[in-house]
Amino acid sequence: MVPIQMVDLKRQYSKIKPQVDAAIQDVLESAAFINGAPVQQFAQELGQYLGSKHVINCANGTDALQIAMMALGLEPGDEVITPSFTFIATAEVIALLRLKPVFVDIDPQTYCIDPQAIEKAITPKTRAIVPVHLYGHSANMEAIMDIANRHGLYVIEDNAQAIGSHYTTKDGLTKKTGTFGHIGCTSFFPSKNLGCYGDGGAIFTDDDALAAKIRMVANHGQSQRYYHDTVGVNSRLDTLQAVVLRIKLQLLDEYIAARRAVAKAYTDAFAGIPQIITPYEAPNQLHVYHQYTLQLEGADRNELQAYLQEKRVPSMIYYPVPAHRQKMFEGMTDLHQHLPVTDSLTGKVISLPIHTEMDEDQLSHIITSVQSFLK
Repeated sequence: MVPIQMVDLKRQYSKIKPQVDAAIQDVLESAAFINGAPVQQFAQELGQYLGSKHVINCANGTDALQIAMMALGLEPGDEVITPSFTFIATAEVIALLRLKPVFVDIDPQTYCIDPQAIEKAITPKTRAIVPVHLYGHSANMEAIMDIANRHGLYVIEDNAQAIGSHYTTKDGLTKKTGTFGHIGCTSFFPSKNLGCYGDGGAIFTDDDALAAKIRMVANHGQSQRYYHDTVGVNSRLDTLQAVVLRIKLQLLDEYIAARRAVAKAYTDAFAGIPQIITPYEAPNQLHVYHQYTLQLEGADRNELQAYLQEKRVPSMIYYPVPAHRQKMFEGMTDLHQHLPVTDSLTGKVISLPIHTEMDEDQLSHIITSVQSFLK
């Protein structure tokens, strides 16, 4: 059996090696390493895929979030509501810009931000909401946008784990995650469902004026070369990453289908095991399974993880310490705040390997290993 990886990027590359190698060679021969034609070509193609009018490439997903907040004109002291149960980058950029992170609890089924918790956390200082589409499942965007519209708040979607996912409203409108809010942000970190071979990110919006501001902020605040209208940053996607992403974007739906097939095999195999709660899929949403995350009930997570390691099955805990308990936010928020769902899940969740190249032998070995421990 081929050694099991959480994400097997080497085997994925082997299947697209001729196209990737040729595309990279073209970039090397052109020497257009920055802002080469493939950068804008990728932005256009991603915009078509998402149904978004504007896509602005940037250097990584963290930059995407920061640039979005800068472009919206958020000022020090403004409050931004976000979940605590997520990767730290979401909240980190809020603090970096001297905004105030307001952490709220999550829905116990989807693990995404709870709209009712958002409503309760709004104050006169609230300016924005940053929902995270965690593990590949969409937040309840219909409810979130309703809250934002009633209170005059911006919505920045953190779509780093859910690109390709979609959400259908009660009126039957289906849209990709990242295109409901004022701005959507994503990461192309190599392990993402759409990942490059280094760092990369993108920002999307349908607002023409906002898109122009985002482009300026991402490029030193320039309206034209050497004319700087606002304080900005230097954040761009290089041409080598763009050619890789153009190839993989054409395969994204295939990659999602492969991940969903693995997830279904897991869920079917673990049905009826009382110590396991398998991932929830809302009927109006497409879960793209960036992670396949189990919730354990009455089983020792550390013992399971050690047992899986003995069986040469990797596993990960996303995330063992929620943002509202991280030392970096001391003085900005109450580190003793109790978010019951978040605090409970941090001690119960464990993620299994899931990727596009997983074969039957690997999948069977992982399933058998989990079953043998819990049964």
